[in-house]
Amino acid sequence: MTPDEYCQQKAARSGSSFYYSFLFLPPQQRRAITALYAFCREVDDVVDECQDPQVAATKLAWWRQELTRLPAGKPQHPVTQALQVASTEFHLPEEQLQEIIDGMEMDLQQSRYLDFKALSLYCYRVASVVGLLAAEIFGYQDRKTQKYAHDLGVAFQLTNIIRDVGEDARRGRIYLPIDELQRFQVTAADILNARHSDNFRRLMDFQIERAESYYAQAIGALPAIDRRAQRPGLVMAAIYRTLLDEIKRDGCQVLSQRTSLTPIRKLWIAWRTWVRG
Repeated sequence: MTPDEYCQQKAARSGSSFYYSFLFLPPQQRRAITALYAFCREVDDVVDECQDPQVAATKLAWWRQELTRLPAGKPQHPVTQALQVASTEFHLPEEQLQEIIDGMEMDLQQSRYLDFKALSLYCYRVASVVGLLAAEIFGYQDRKTQKYAHDLGVAFQLTNIIRDVGEDARRGRIYLPIDELQRFQVTAADILNARHSDNFRRLMDFQIERAESYYAQAIGALPAIDRRAQRPGLVMAAIYRTLLDEIKRDGCQVLSQRTSLTPIRKLWIAWRTWVRG
């Protein structure tokens, strides 16, 4: 299996909406964004699958070292071998790739966030940085597109947090800011014990409104000259906004279920959005 084939298999197996957002890209860009996505999955899996935080920290340290081998062209893992080609072709900064690992390390160091400002740093590292790297791969002419990529990354991560409240709680993590839990009179115990309530529903409505505002802010910031090049992000936004609509329609039952879209529906949204440009 070649490095590109490994990354393709990793991306396809995940079933993520990201996979559908770059199906229609030219081969060179598709290989690069698939390598970036596979890298994100690898380091994310370290945190999610390692029961021992020290083992996870050791593995993330290995990935840090692996990134330092990119400039010399001597990475050892098939994902970083594919990423090395992408980094060279699209000038992806190693510092930003390292920042993604910074975000993963935050998961090992804390499981609560005092306020949205604290959560924003996490969102920046694990999602906005990925958006900025993806924007480099897709290409842009106006630097304002970086603002679009940053805000879209935040919107994606907020959507993930909303969708995964119950799943994260079962891992002992709560990403909803503590001050907002207090404002809506929802306790950490309510979330950890999957106690749905009217207060919880209002809390989630507030989270969804904020995510939607970031989508609107991001798309409003995208310069017209770069809209066509940045279509993969627009595809992803269309899929994720549809997911938010489904969560809302289901009454925000995210403590006990994980709302998702079928592959055929994701493909339909991706194709429709791509064609519309």
